[in-house]
Amino acid sequence: MKYKRILLKLSGESLQGEQKYGISTEQLRVYAEQIGEVVASGVEVGIVIGGGNIFRGLQGAKRGFDRVKGDQMGMLATIINSLGLQAALNDEGVKCKVLTSIRMEPIGEYYSKDKALEYMREGYVVIIGGGTSNPYFSTDSASALRGIEIEADGFFKGTRVDGIYTADPEKDPAAVKFDEITFDEVYARNLKIMDMTAFTLCKENGLNIIVFDMDTPGNLMKVLSGENIGTLVHN
Repeated sequence: MKYKRILLKLSGESLQGEQKYGISTEQLRVYAEQIGEVVASGVEVGIVIGGGNIFRGLQGAKRGFDRVKGDQMGMLATIINSLGLQAALNDEGVKCKVLTSIRMEPIGEYYSKDKALEYMREGYVVIIGGGTSNPYFSTDSASALRGIEIEADGFFKGTRVDGIYTADPEKDPAAVKFDEITFDEVYARNLKIMDMTAFTLCKENGLNIIVFDMDTPGNLMKVLSGENIGTLVHN
């Protein structure tokens, strides 16, 4: 296996499945099966999930919410999603712990790097909910931060798209996919992969980003095995 420890970022919207809102239990099951497969192969897995299927702070701010309150609501949404994925993993027989960046016992244990590493070494999947616990930081930024903290071998951004393109492939049929690209070239082309805070954190700390299609069953194992799926971003 090419990777020993990873940080997997899942979008909240992807948990909707075919629904317009909320959590699809079928989508959770599909993700849990893929994650269980890689854990069984010996890979240590940390996960951060977005909350956009339930509430997105930035959208709330546009509708008159105080931005800080809106972001705090979004943080709680990520914890709801974390609990949902934990339940799905447990149902697949996969050991899993939810750690939260905001004190919330008994819903989850308070996050620390040492605790996360200890659980991963014992074979648990560790889901880190609550973002960074600070407003104005996205779950992409939380993923980058946690990936660096747990010394992950890569930041795997599971999306509905199979990599990074020269333009939005859903809008431009002539868009060309990159197999790999440097951080500097992403800056130069002004490609929107994630917010700049998250992206710069990864660049400055040498954490490679792999963008791939998580919605195709089996892809997580393939990309971790080194198959040419998705796009690798590196220095």
